[in-house]
Amino acid sequence: MTQARIRPQRQSITVSEARELVLASAHPLPSETVGLTECPGRVLAEDVAADISIPPADNSAMDGFAVRAADVSEVPAELRVVDDLPAGRESRKPVGAGEAARIMTGAAIPEGADAVVMIEDTEPLAGGVRILATAEPGQHVRRAGSDVSPGTPIASAGDALRPALVGMLAAIGRTAVRVRQRPTVAVLATGDELVEPDRLRDDGRIVSSNSYNLQAALKEIGARPVYLGISPDEPDRIEDRFRQALRCDVVISTGGVSVGDRDWIKQVLAGLGGEMRLWRVRMRPGAPLAFVVAEERPVFGLPGNPVSTLVAFEQFVRPVLLRMMGHRRVFRPVASAILERDYRKPAGRMHFVRVSLSERDGRLHATPTGDQASNILLSMVRADALAIVDAEATRVAAGTPVPVQLILRDDLREDPGF
Repeated sequence: MTQARIRPQRQSITVSEARELVLASAHPLPSETVGLTECPGRVLAEDVAADISIPPADNSAMDGFAVRAADVSEVPAELRVVDDLPAGRESRKPVGAGEAARIMTGAAIPEGADAVVMIEDTEPLAGGVRILATAEPGQHVRRAGSDVSPGTPIASAGDALRPALVGMLAAIGRTAVRVRQRPTVAVLATGDELVEPDRLRDDGRIVSSNSYNLQAALKEIGARPVYLGISPDEPDRIEDRFRQALRCDVVISTGGVSVGDRDWIKQVLAGLGGEMRLWRVRMRPGAPLAFVVAEERPVFGLPGNPVSTLVAFEQFVRPVLLRMMGHRRVFRPVASAILERDYRKPAGRMHFVRVSLSERDGRLHATPTGDQASNILLSMVRADALAIVDAEATRVAAGTPVPVQLILRDDLREDPGF
């Protein structure tokens, strides 16, 4: 490898500028056709309209008797039962004057009948039924096409395939649907100090927890992680891993993106022809973040500290992946919460403060979960949200409302909210 050094970028950019920059590189992946059992959580790549009516015919909303409303305008009324209709069978016997048909919920209304009387409002007779309550035309009748009719729009490209939509696709007879492909995402860690969990020894080295929190975060949104393990801090070894990684749609590495003598990520990517589009964001945690486009693939060099990795993933990587998967909405929801403790910081960087949330008197309250250092993973484990403190603020007093990004919520929005 040519070990040409890259002069460190001196000027960092804001969170919103970095967000716009990385999202500009995110384009939906090609589509593929999958069966209905394979599509939950995926994103539609086609518009869908109904080509049938649901229900296909007028049917009963109750167990009871199909009658002519005119025959039960005065009660009690005694009618002759001419048919017994379970759900799924159409009657071949019309209901005439003075007649009724026993009917189950979902069964088609027989010809001649225009109402249903609930079974609770009847008494059995030999060969007939006594009706005890009057009925209006249309009572307890579900009209054909009352759910959907031919041409009714069902869903649009970009809609997430949630359970109700999957059920509706089945109801209109679809067995397969076109969806956006799921991105394959290479995950690799760098650092001589890192080991896998089963190699942890009392020798000063630490577990590469980033390798596992990133794989979990990827699976959570339906992306497909490809774990490439841990590379030692040797440029040739790192280059080998990146050559493997670039077979995937997206690459995420952790560690090695700062300015130390053994921080090789930027140099390796430059040697592979990558175009550095940003390095350093005015945020905490997660400031040393490299974003490179190599072989037309987004490559994220995330910091090594575990909280920095997760916060940077939330703000930049997750939205890019969701956009590639076809989602129109790619941002976590943001709410307002009352900060329970004073928070102080230097001006210059937006801070993402790990907080737990509680509700009192109809308002959300946010309490920092402990030490906010970027290596304190337990404070992220205990967090429900990230409180967002503006870059130029130096103090937020207890009792002040602050925006909080709800990192445990999966409902998405089109704008970031901060």
